[in-house]
Amino acid sequence: MVNVRRSIYKALTYFQIFRYPLTKDELIRFMDTEVKQDIQSSLDELCSQGCIYRHGDYFATVSDATQVERRELGNKVAKAKMKRAIWMAKLISKFPFVRAVMVSGSLSKGYMEQDSDVDYFIMTKPGRLWVARTLLILFKKVCLLNSRKYFCVNYFIDEENLVIEEQNLFTATEMVTLIPLFGRKQYDDLVVANSWAWKYYPNHPAQETNYMFIHRFSPLKRLGEWLLAGNWGGKLDAFCMRKTVGHWKSKFPDMKTETFDLTLKSRPYVSKHHPQNFQKRVLDRMQEGMSEFDAQYAVPRFGSQKF
Repeated sequence: MVNVRRSIYKALTYFQIFRYPLTKDELIRFMDTEVKQDIQSSLDELCSQGCIYRHGDYFATVSDATQVERRELGNKVAKAKMKRAIWMAKLISKFPFVRAVMVSGSLSKGYMEQDSDVDYFIMTKPGRLWVARTLLILFKKVCLLNSRKYFCVNYFIDEENLVIEEQNLFTATEMVTLIPLFGRKQYDDLVVANSWAWKYYPNHPAQETNYMFIHRFSPLKRLGEWLLAGNWGGKLDAFCMRKTVGHWKSKFPDMKTETFDLTLKSRPYVSKHHPQNFQKRVLDRMQEGMSEFDAQYAVPRFGSQKF
């Protein structure tokens, strides 16, 4: 029972970082302990002890009912913005070498604020990731006046390198909540390659593919890939990578090498642009929250737990 209560508190602590209370069903999906029986008695006990709080159908680690109103408003905004996100994903899918498009970030959790960006996780053909990325960034800068509101393309991988190298609670949460829009086979392959993420969330199913769309390669996309085939296309890809990494280094001259490699990961097969290092902030806050819980309930600790 201690493990179940801890798992409940851990899930709520994670989403409290985002001020996002969870329903009972959501709680079960985000628990790190496999649930084989009803957790209501554990929820009641945690509530009676003042460890967690119930607000109607929602649970949280703070006694702030206004977070429910905030969440429900954000759910409505996300539902409305998903239509625009799908339209934009269809546009992204038409670019040369793009093989899959998925929604990540807050929208993949069903929540958005009016000024939130729509984040995309994009899969490309091997050897052309940086060409695809450069074309998309140029489109954003020229045609969208550099607006990221519906076009935040901050994570790219290629089809032959699907395993996410940073394997922790944050990346597991992002993986299990990705919403696939284009590239059904690629999404299925991604899930298989990153089965580690479901060890963090054994009750969480792979995302439904209700929003998936299929399109045939447009003549323009075929032409672009034909023109950029061969050795010179590979050289162009390497050039795009060098120029991008050089730009980032000049933009963040004081960033430590280790931090740069984590937040602006740049390899021929992956491009990650998270300069604010939000992942570290979330994991640090999780470490603090769970340390307090473990101390209060005298949960045995074996070494330093990492999330």
